[in-house]
Parts: sequence; structure tokens; C-alpha cells
Amino acid sequence: MREQIDGIDAKILHLIQSNAALSVADIADKVGLSSSPCWRRIKRMEEVGIIQNRVTILDRSKLGLDFEVFVAVKLALPNRDNMEKFEKAVRNMPEVIQCAVVTGAVDFMLRVVTKNMHAYEDFLREVLLSIELISDVQSRIVLRQSKDTYALPLNLISNAVPRL
Repeated sequence: MREQIDGIDAKILHLIQSNAALSVADIADKVGLSSSPCWRRIKRMEEVGIIQNRVTILDRSKLGLDFEVFVAVKLALPNRDNMEKFEKAVRNMPEVIQCAVVTGAVDFMLRVVTKNMHAYEDFLREVLLSIELISDVQSRIVLRQSKDTYALPLNLISNAVPRL
């Protein structure tokens, strides 16, 4: 169910998803509220699940985790039980940072991060391909990210947030 938000909520969300470290006072100042009403709005959006979590985004390359691969996975028999088994297995793979069920010629798209090509090959052989449900895997190595964001396009739900 879609939650209703107004223009001030949208501005708050825009600020939070741009910088989760902003204080309530800073956010309130930028949206034209005092701290208490701003805090209540943020709390309400947390309670209804609009704000799910606040995280710190790490620089993968500075940590030596700059080898990224998109992996298309096709199951031998893509029924509900097998799909659930595969999803459960993927949740226990820290190298998989995203997993999506997709339409088309494959069943899943994974976003995998490792240290290098050799670490990816080890992951592929020892972890992913050990799942007997898989009939085909196609890897697409990322050469360079031209856009990488977690920010949602809030301008699509509120005119209060400018198109950047």
C-alpha cells in the first residue's frame, strides 16, 4: 500500500537520502520547520516503513573490492520451490549485493562484488555453481560505473523535489 506524503515529507526524504548524517535541526532548517515537527515527520515515515534504514555507503575501490559483475542465472526448473531455495542460498552469499527476480530468458540477475577476477572465479566455481538448481550462468564484468546511486527519483511523486 502506497503511503501518502506531502511536499515537506518529500523534501525531508530527499535530504536524508542525500546525506543520512544530517541532524534533525539541519533538516528542519532546510525544509522550513522547527526541530520537533520535523522529528515527528521523520519518526512517522520510519514507523510506516517509508524510511527503512540509514546506511553508510563505503568506497569499494578503497577497500579493494572493485571487481563487479552482473550475473544472469537461469534455473533448470524455475518453479516456486526452486526459486525460494535459490533466493535463500543467495542471502548467505556476502559477495551478492543485489538479487532480482527478472522476466525473460533468465530467472535472476545478481550484482556481485569481489576483489578481482580470480576471487570471482572462485566464487563462481565454489559457491554459485555448487547450487544444483542452476542450468546456466552468464557473467557481465563491469568495466566502469557511469551512475551508481541508491537515491529514489522523488520528483516523480512530488513536485516539491526538484529534478536534479
